[in-house]
Amino acid sequence: MSVQDSAGLSPSTRVVSLGRPAHQPGAAVNPSVTFTSTYLADGDVSYARVDNPSWSGLEAVLGDLEGGRALAFASGMAAISAVLAQVPHGGVVVAPHHAYSGTTGLLDDLANSGAIQLRRVDISDTSEVVAALDGADALVAESPTNPMLEVADLPTLIEAAHERGAWVMCDNTFATPLLQQPLSMGADVVVHSVTKYLAGHSDLVMGATVTPKTESGERFGEQLHTHRSSRGAIPGPMETWLALRGIRTLSLRVERAGENAQAIAAGVADHPAVTRVRYPGFGAIVGIEVIGGAAGAESVCAATSLWTHSTSLGGVESQIERRRRHAAEVHTVPEELIRLSVGIESADDLLRDLIAALDAIQP
Repeated sequence: MSVQDSAGLSPSTRVVSLGRPAHQPGAAVNPSVTFTSTYLADGDVSYARVDNPSWSGLEAVLGDLEGGRALAFASGMAAISAVLAQVPHGGVVVAPHHAYSGTTGLLDDLANSGAIQLRRVDISDTSEVVAALDGADALVAESPTNPMLEVADLPTLIEAAHERGAWVMCDNTFATPLLQQPLSMGADVVVHSVTKYLAGHSDLVMGATVTPKTESGERFGEQLHTHRSSRGAIPGPMETWLALRGIRTLSLRVERAGENAQAIAAGVADHPAVTRVRYPGFGAIVGIEVIGGAAGAESVCAATSLWTHSTSLGGVESQIERRRRHAAEVHTVPEELIRLSVGIESADDLLRDLIAALDAIQP
């Protein structure tokens, strides 16, 4: 038999055990990759843009971890775009000032075209968000935010949104379902950049949505499935297989990276070149602000040898970047803010390398 009922199993067991073929003598332990664009007539699937067996395992694991029905998308932005397409034309969307730059850029484009009315808020200021929800159609939440690491009171905000007739999307990429499950707090849809922690090896691009197993959640999920099929926002079978292989070690990676992040945040807090440390107390993303402005931050990123100077996050390798080097980043992000995506290397080695780079910009 295969594991079908995950009740009572810990997440560390579920990421390993779910989404596998049935246990039968001589059967493969891992699912196969299905490379096809065409299916024979009169079956359950008519064309590969609608479904592919390669997606099933990943969607089963992620859906179980989040407590809903998962759909794999071609990218995180494809998933976010599918969700925002459900806002009625001209509808009001409440969204954080700080969020993934792809999300903020898409929201700006939709607002500038008249597709939505956009209200920006400090997602960590509960009263401000609640006040902005009057007359809103949707709340876009991200907690912790990228890259400022602000934390939202999700249960309170979700309840307030529902009381006013708005539905809620929550980007759970930073926290992962091992640390936070927004559907259990009442969110209507969760989105992930599978590229990041879920896949975990910086070798693919993919996204996902997860909707709750309720009547309204099933309707939302069907709308997203229709959008994915009609817009062609589907992942490749090989990428999906790699993402499923990556998620098998999610529990170990999240635990180790989180421990490392705590050590890094504490280890640089009193460094004379560091003016502020941003860390919400969980997860593996740390923000540090340094002396010397943009030039000082760039010099730190360039001076490290173990940290990978790159624009992504969530991989096994530690990554470092000054976020304002990108024109798409919002102007309220400090020029000197460095985002650290802490990996699974030795915390002592990472800290030694980072401190050496910080030492170089001391006055």
